[in-house]
Amino acid sequence: MELAARLSEEVFSRWIRVIRPCRLEGDHLELSVANDFYVFWLEENYLPLITAATTLVAGRELRVTLAVEDRLPARAPEPVPAASSPPRPRAPSAPRESVSIPLDNGFTFESFVLGPSNTFAHAACLAVAQTPGRAYNPLLIFGGSGLGKTHLMQAIGHHVLKTARSAVVCYTSAEAFLNEYIECLQHNRMVAFRKKYRGVDLLLIDDIHFLAGKAGLQEEFFHMFNELHTRGRQIVLTSDRPPSEIQGLDKRLVSRFEWGVTTQIEPPDVETRVAILRKKAEAIKLRLSDDAILFIAENIRNNIRKMEGALKSVAAYAALQGTAMTRETAMQVLRGCLDRTASDGPNIDVIQKTVAEFFDVRLSDMTSKRRMQTVVVPRQVAMYLSRTLTGRSLPAIGDAFGKNHATVLHACRLVTDRMRHDPAFKEMVSTLRRRLGAD
Repeated sequence: MELAARLSEEVFSRWIRVIRPCRLEGDHLELSVANDFYVFWLEENYLPLITAATTLVAGRELRVTLAVEDRLPARAPEPVPAASSPPRPRAPSAPRESVSIPLDNGFTFESFVLGPSNTFAHAACLAVAQTPGRAYNPLLIFGGSGLGKTHLMQAIGHHVLKTARSAVVCYTSAEAFLNEYIECLQHNRMVAFRKKYRGVDLLLIDDIHFLAGKAGLQEEFFHMFNELHTRGRQIVLTSDRPPSEIQGLDKRLVSRFEWGVTTQIEPPDVETRVAILRKKAEAIKLRLSDDAILFIAENIRNNIRKMEGALKSVAAYAALQGTAMTRETAMQVLRGCLDRTASDGPNIDVIQKTVAEFFDVRLSDMTSKRRMQTVVVPRQVAMYLSRTLTGRSLPAIGDAFGKNHATVLHACRLVTDRMRHDPAFKEMVSTLRRRLGAD
């Protein structure tokens, strides 16, 4: 075929062999592919080449269009111009995965629990999964350990493999990426290393902050990033902090990471933590009392993985002892773990003092009835941080501020909403979180 002679075997197999002729009406040739991803990619990268090849074979100029196969009207295809050699058989429809680390089958969008702390990150990831290379490229997700960054990143990978079965997806951690880079340097296999990573359709790299201070690897990744981005390949990264705060990261990389969208995942509130625990309990067919779930959710606040580990510990203990999984059982099993967890985060007193110093207001303003804006905003931020960082109930927080639970809830909603629409305000809250040792 004309295109087989002009394209590499890999490119031809991945993008051209999957095309099926549909019908020819006059000078209009309609071709069909499996899904929207193929339509977009072929139109963006290969349609002029396909049009030129069909025109050459047909002996006249043809207008070529692409459509999704299952959306075409049911009708018998009409003859199309024959090629000089028989068409090659279609590639099998099995998905082609190219992963350095296998994707976790449990990390899908369906299993992800939404809450105020992760709504925007989830929406950004879903948009990327549905239109890779178009919506946000690159996408960088940052936040503390155990909050769901890897879950969302791998959910993108699963979705792309499901909807574009020929897509090549590569998921790895920055540490594994470094080890592979060093090994290829030592054994003179850099050509293979570059071909592997620059030939993917979706690149997922976890913990990109691990590149900090590694000049050689950063230089290699810089050129790899440019190559992938220029070709419209999707890049998704995770980090424990925003790119601008990663010390030892090349400014060129910081600039490129900020080309697309940077989104933060924050620690979930207590309601979201309860929902997460219930979903995980259902997944492992575990029956746990509401009191036990609430106890775990209130006492393990800043790490979803720790919550899942606590849930499994309680389940294992109850199964071995033959006892019911109650709040008392959870307290007994998790006593040592909860003692350590409680010391990890600040208490309400510390939050009030830190916020008051940051905004340069009196500590007494945190509990006063003054309604000046210069006092109300710091107080609301302190309530929000108390809610997200301590896991205390709304009434308990209200008591600490001399307010009722409705006031606390209202303050949390106002701060959450303002963070969605005001990047500067969101950054200010993030700064306070870091001062409190939460990020």
